[in-house]
Amino acid sequence: MDRVLHRPPIVRQVSELIGATPLFELCRTQDDSRLLLKLEQFNPTGTAKIRMARQMVVDAEERGLLRPGGRIVESTSGNTGLGLAVVAAERGYTFTAVVDHHAAADKLRAMKALGAELVYVADEGDEELATAAREEYAERLAAETAGAYFTEQHNNPANGDGYRPVAHELHAALDGRVDILIGAVGTGGGLFGTGGELRRSVPGVRIVGVEPKGSIAFGPPAHDYYQSGTGTPEGATIGAMVDYDLLDEGVKVGDVEAFATCRAVGRRTGLLIGGSAGGVVYEALARLSALPPGTTMVALVNDGGEKYLDTVFDDDWMAARDLLDPDAEREVEALLAKLRHT
Repeated sequence: MDRVLHRPPIVRQVSELIGATPLFELCRTQDDSRLLLKLEQFNPTGTAKIRMARQMVVDAEERGLLRPGGRIVESTSGNTGLGLAVVAAERGYTFTAVVDHHAAADKLRAMKALGAELVYVADEGDEELATAAREEYAERLAAETAGAYFTEQHNNPANGDGYRPVAHELHAALDGRVDILIGAVGTGGGLFGTGGELRRSVPGVRIVGVEPKGSIAFGPPAHDYYQSGTGTPEGATIGAMVDYDLLDEGVKVGDVEAFATCRAVGRRTGLLIGGSAGGVVYEALARLSALPPGTTMVALVNDGGEKYLDTVFDDDWMAARDLLDPDAEREVEALLAKLRHT
């Protein structure tokens, strides 16, 4: 078996556990089209973003932008910050995360537990997504602090480079049989870093991007949304890694549908997936039955649902924001029941 599919039996650093994440067959149709989930929650910190966090730091070191004992600064909704906190701890840096209260509380608590300094750009109780304000403050803070480096995930090419190994893992596991790659689009690094590298060995792979309704990367209208760590809110700059030339199709999924999918998948399979992954899986499920026989579709699941027990999986939180829709959950469960037992 290819070595990219296996982790070493003994490691000395948490970051050595990055990669070799499993594929989970969620559904298979009667004509053998299948939906496979790339479960990136099996990385340290439970998210794909530690892949690019490490790469951004290594790249900065190689270019002389980050020196021993320096400070890493990043604007984050949580998962990138978790990855940077681990890498900073391993490599002897201080890490400052510029955050807002839109992020899941467990992500913020975990970053702090890993030694990160949290700097808020919004008052407590303000749940609005403040991406633009976070990035402006992070850039200014890094410029004003001696020895600091702003990793600037939305515009850092090393972000996309960090996901190239995902393509190698998929190719090795599936012998190159990947027809469709579908994933969330935030900074763009995950889907397009993976997709660009995968196209080198599988030229015909179709790349489908998913963003929340309210995000602007695939056009208006803009409005608030609750899917965390994905999309481009109004006022923020679309990430430099969003490669429209590489994209075959960009679609939008609402919070209600995304979160209903998370909850239905959890009850039906025992697998907890994060909110943005719910949007990706919702769109993938909707397409599966209409695909040509024998199609393999891979959905990138960027994190698990354990960080969203107080939000997506909490009835009171959902109901207070008009996101709880039992009918939508039943529809997803019915589709899963049909497709998982054909």
